[in-house]
Amino acid sequence: MNTMSPIEQSERIVSLDVIRGFSLLGIFIINMISFHSPFLYLDPYTWWKTPEDTALYPWIDVLVQASFYPLFAMMFGYGLGIQQQRAREKGSAFYLFGIRRLLVLLGIGCIHAFLIWSGDILINYAIFGLVLLCFMRLSGKGLMWLGGILFLLPQTFFSILLVLMTFADPTGVTQYTNIAALQNSVAAYASGSFSSIMEQRFEDWYMVNSPDNLIFLLLSILPMMMIGAGASKLQLLEKVRTQKKAWMVIGAGTLLAGIFIKSLPLFIESNFAYTYIQDFLGGPFLSVSYAIILSLLLLNEKLVNWSKPLASVGKMSLSNYLMQSIIGTLVFYSYGFGLYGEVTLTTGTMLAVGIYIIQVIVSEIWLSKFRYGPVEKLWRVLSYGKSDRVKKGEI
Repeated sequence: MNTMSPIEQSERIVSLDVIRGFSLLGIFIINMISFHSPFLYLDPYTWWKTPEDTALYPWIDVLVQASFYPLFAMMFGYGLGIQQQRAREKGSAFYLFGIRRLLVLLGIGCIHAFLIWSGDILINYAIFGLVLLCFMRLSGKGLMWLGGILFLLPQTFFSILLVLMTFADPTGVTQYTNIAALQNSVAAYASGSFSSIMEQRFEDWYMVNSPDNLIFLLLSILPMMMIGAGASKLQLLEKVRTQKKAWMVIGAGTLLAGIFIKSLPLFIESNFAYTYIQDFLGGPFLSVSYAIILSLLLLNEKLVNWSKPLASVGKMSLSNYLMQSIIGTLVFYSYGFGLYGEVTLTTGTMLAVGIYIIQVIVSEIWLSKFRYGPVEKLWRVLSYGKSDRVKKGEI
């Protein structure tokens, strides 16, 4: 029986890497807010005071917030589907490999979450990826239908329930700033010791990943992984050109639906109910539209050439994601420059874009010399159980 081997450069799907690279920009823009501010504990529509910040945040809220981690989850599922297909073609044992690969990712995620930054998404991807493996024997259409149902039915139910609560008990869904938690966060990250930062980091992680929130995390990430895995089995990214008209209609529809749903707090009321609908229902619609729009744009050969730097970031997505957290925490935490709570939303966003541009340049240079990013290399060695050559040519 053959063993699994890494995806060769010639086998890569350009649009997949470009979408990953684009996702990292959106993820960094929204994560940057948590790097420099106690985002978990404040009401963003009352917290930002400068004209620039109050003008910028609605754009981030509608176009970025909760729209990129579902997009990356879909690409995660797509990549898993590719690995399964390659294993089938080579007669390899896919499921044992998949479990090992996801357990390695879980380990990387734990290091990231508890030693670097609490907003880690890798633990969730690894755990829900293991759940996804249980469904990977389904057909492409089966996975997409199941993912769509698991996304739409629960989110629609919870959305209706929360809207009804706004009429029954308006104060129960009011957003507010948690002053005590906010002060603890600022005290720890801005001037606390490393041990106090460790303690606060775990509290922040547990607030998002507590058992009470697990079902919501599962229903926001797993369905998107299923849709991505199903799309991979159907080779939808590879068939965009032959299904161009259909994808244009679907892309336009999901874009309009996503923007409409995500704009609800701006036009109705900024409370927990409409924010939930905005993020958990509108975010995935917008992420699907982003994937389709990018895939359609990449039918143009000139855009394919221009997008190569973005694809390089996507090829090194794990390394770049972790590096964003390392840089962000070093700039703002007390063991670095200690600027936590000292910068505006606008400044933080500009910093995120600037660092991302540097990552694009560094990724291009790195991949001109090596086949994989440094963390990707480590992940591959631990997953495949052998050391494939990293450098183009020789190690």
